[in-house]
Amino acid sequence: MIDSNGILKDILRSITIDTPVRRVLCGIRWTAVVSKRCGLASSMAWESCPHGNEPVKEAGALLKKSAQQLAQYSLSESITEACIGMAAINSLIDIDMSKCTELNAADILEEKGRNKDISIIGLFPFVDRLKSVAKNVWVIEKRQELGGYPEEAAREFLPRSEVVAISGTTFINHTIEKILSLCPPTSLKIVLGASTPLSPILFEHGIDVICGSVVIDPERVLNLIREGATFRQMKEGGLRLLTMMKDARLFSSYQNK
Repeated sequence: MIDSNGILKDILRSITIDTPVRRVLCGIRWTAVVSKRCGLASSMAWESCPHGNEPVKEAGALLKKSAQQLAQYSLSESITEACIGMAAINSLIDIDMSKCTELNAADILEEKGRNKDISIIGLFPFVDRLKSVAKNVWVIEKRQELGGYPEEAAREFLPRSEVVAISGTTFINHTIEKILSLCPPTSLKIVLGASTPLSPILFEHGIDVICGSVVIDPERVLNLIREGATFRQMKEGGLRLLTMMKDARLFSSYQNK
């Protein structure tokens, strides 16, 4: 039986430090927790229960908790709590910057997915770009009003895919384990997005490339979150996009760029 939180539990066990929580901010698009640094996660408000039906435990007193205590919220069935927990995890992870490079996930997918079958979990703005170079691009999206194939299509397309791009929000809604179980062992599996934890623990679970972000200007980013900014707006001076790869040889084609 698949443990829907197996990767998260391993990440939580790997975090040995704890710090006070200085800020918690749940914006319409993004959630932020400031502890050791500012950690982000998608707010996923569209997947939450109707107003009033999904209270956050101890809301109003979250600053009294430690960052590790908030990180445990990532295991919650409440989407809002899981968003807070994921942001807390990202505020605590000790990122090995020597293992990171500043690469855009779209560039990696374009190169590694050329003439191949690609599945994408979540709708990203680079989909049309990939369609121009890939053999097939299958987008699986829970919000059917946005387009793409429904969740059930994952069983059809993932086993046929040579490259799989997975949104980091799958940690929040606890679907990452199920998705990975459907991927061929030989496929290149990439997890991407601001919710993605930059933890090498992911490599132990079959993920090959981790594309996440680090907040470099917390006050700017927090202000943008309060004002409903998109990820693209936050990238403009507030974030660094970082990529870690399981096999350093995957970096070789980018070294001279």
